[in-house]
Amino acid sequence: MRKFYSAILLVLLLEMCQSALAQSKVGTTGAQFLGIGIGARAVAMGGAFTAMKNDASMLYWNPAAIARNERVQTAFIHSNWLIDTRIAWAGATANFGDGGTVGGAVTLLTSGEIERTTERDPDGTGELFSTSDLSFNLTYARPLTDRFAVGITAKLISQSLYQSSAQTVAIDLGVLFDVSKRFRLAATMHNFGGTMRVRGNALLITASTGTGLNGDNNGIPAELSTDAWNLPLVFRVGIATEVLEDASNRLTLALDAVNPNDMQPHANVGIEYGWRDMLFLRAGYNQLFVEFAEAGLTLGAGLKYNLGYLAFRLDYTYQFYGRLNAPQWLSLSLLF
Repeated sequence: MRKFYSAILLVLLLEMCQSALAQSKVGTTGAQFLGIGIGARAVAMGGAFTAMKNDASMLYWNPAAIARNERVQTAFIHSNWLIDTRIAWAGATANFGDGGTVGGAVTLLTSGEIERTTERDPDGTGELFSTSDLSFNLTYARPLTDRFAVGITAKLISQSLYQSSAQTVAIDLGVLFDVSKRFRLAATMHNFGGTMRVRGNALLITASTGTGLNGDNNGIPAELSTDAWNLPLVFRVGIATEVLEDASNRLTLALDAVNPNDMQPHANVGIEYGWRDMLFLRAGYNQLFVEFAEAGLTLGAGLKYNLGYLAFRLDYTYQFYGRLNAPQWLSLSLLF
């Protein structure tokens, strides 16, 4: 059975290699912040996290996987992202046994203050503005058998820039299959939903029907109409396996095949070593097979401390990003 599913993933990877030379379609979708992988642990494993489990950030990676989350889990995540932007994420899951598992999360990407410029004032008008991207998620998952789980996430997505904004809704779908005690197969579809069309006071103008002579009208209140942008639809297939697991050591390998609608198909690979479920070392590589990719190597570490009824986990990741500043991720998780 394991060989069968590994063969499926190998075929997908070979297909991506053949597709890597195709047009990437970068910049053809809206709400790009939805494609930023969430969580120090997940990012440290190169984003190869679709088939992982027992982590609150699975709310982002695979809604079905929260069905395997134990007890109540919460996580608070922060990153100084690219070019002076910042990401904050908070999420929680609660397992109700036969009633399934529910969860919720919020993602916020902010720019900080930016000085406004115009054609007449290219050096700045003295006015400051900011941008923000926001997503509210609600997730439900449940196991259909002792090995197979499904999940769904409903999203409310909003973006704002100066005096304009865009909103829409979308869903994520996921499945997780425990092929064996140490081998898992997962698949997800992310951001299936509406389109983003910008509206607001920044698009209000004064229009004219002509020269103003012979009955033509000037000074007509009007509004510019923008294109509607699709969301970044992403399909993922992933495997994860514990190649070593005993009382003191656990070594997990993970591999994801990723097919987005706005860039080249690629693969993510990751590894995690845990000692006594207390100390963790992680490494990964993001966007394999993508030509001129800025993302690449990721390194991270974590510490977990148990207090019986409560456990803390602190994770840190350094993400190499080519010519851009290297994002650093910090996650604090609580398990009740």
